[in-house]
Amino acid sequence: MSDIAKFSSKDIKGWLERETGSLFTPIHSKAQKLLDEMRKMLDSLSEVSKMLLDNSQKEIEKRNPKTYGRARALNKLAKLFVDRMRQIKIPNKVTYDSFNGFVQETQKAFLVTEVDLRNWFPRISPFFILDRRKFQVVFEKAKDLHKEFTSFLTKEYVKTKTLEETFQLIDKLQTLEQQLTNLGNQKTRTQNEKTHVENEIAETQLRIADLKNKGSLGQLSQVRAEAEALSSEVKQNLQHLQKPFIKLQSLATHGEGSGLTPDELNKLNQYVDNSFEAFAAEEAGLPLLKGILGKLSRAMSEDKLKLKPEKTRKAEQLVESIVKRDSLDSLHQKSVDVVIRRKQLSASAELAETEKDLSKLREQLEEQDRRKRVIEGEQVTLERACNETMEKIRNNKAQIEKNVFDFLNKRITIE
Repeated sequence: MSDIAKFSSKDIKGWLERETGSLFTPIHSKAQKLLDEMRKMLDSLSEVSKMLLDNSQKEIEKRNPKTYGRARALNKLAKLFVDRMRQIKIPNKVTYDSFNGFVQETQKAFLVTEVDLRNWFPRISPFFILDRRKFQVVFEKAKDLHKEFTSFLTKEYVKTKTLEETFQLIDKLQTLEQQLTNLGNQKTRTQNEKTHVENEIAETQLRIADLKNKGSLGQLSQVRAEAEALSSEVKQNLQHLQKPFIKLQSLATHGEGSGLTPDELNKLNQYVDNSFEAFAAEEAGLPLLKGILGKLSRAMSEDKLKLKPEKTRKAEQLVESIVKRDSLDSLHQKSVDVVIRRKQLSASAELAETEKDLSKLREQLEEQDRRKRVIEGEQVTLERACNETMEKIRNNKAQIEKNVFDFLNKRITIE
């Protein structure tokens, strides 16, 4: 087997032209020559059709009864001829497909014209005999030229059809490769844009973190963490009162003699909903809590709450510890201090300004994230376009290689 010649997409066309020039160039030149001849012939048909139109119009204007009807018929027919010839489009660029399409279009026009002549010229006879003869002479020459067109197309031009398609494929291949280069440049640009946006996002996130961890906002975060820890501690210390509180709340709600004052009932509801906030809002000495615990102790001793013995025992121990030994005073003072500091920091002008800056940064971050998603969408689209273009390039190369082998019996590879 002979060596397989390798070509770039830029070199293959020149090589193929040199290899096939002795066959392709003469045929292509003849095709162009025939088109030029047919252009002149169609011009002649248009001129002779206008001659029929003008002469019939003149006869119509004479109002001669003998020729008037036939003159009108010829005038109408001539208009059809003029319009028909005008509608035939000669291709600007000679290719097998354009030449074949022109042959088919011309054939249809000539066949219809042939039918018109056969149907109408006998009816016009014997008038306008010289005019009709002039038209028929030109029309017969046009038909003869069309036969030459058809013969050339089917016997000679068809031989170069594959070759011509190959040249078109080469042009398309070069266009696709340029498109792929452009897509690659766009991919690079979008990746640079994405990297830039990601850097902006990282910078914005860092600024947000700095604002959260520094100044009044950082202090507030720390105080909130302390409040959260104290809240857990309060819940843990009051856990054995949770169930009794709910029972006492139900007893008071249904008016069954809880003994609670309105203030005590309101505070009890707070303890059930949010024990830390209720606890921290107590005055020194926990007067409301101790008042509630006194009513709770009495209700448990009278078995109004219907608690299990073990729950009652644990609750009574806790009540005694709080009321008699002030076991929660230290925790209460810590809770009060934390809540005061939290309120002070939350109301500070510095915090308001920081929150404002933080809000702007979050909006900025959302916009940056949106831009990143848009760029990532563009990247997906570009990647798909690149893959599709590369597939088209592979298919084009394979078809060119096959066509060259079929036409020249030479194996080539386009790199």
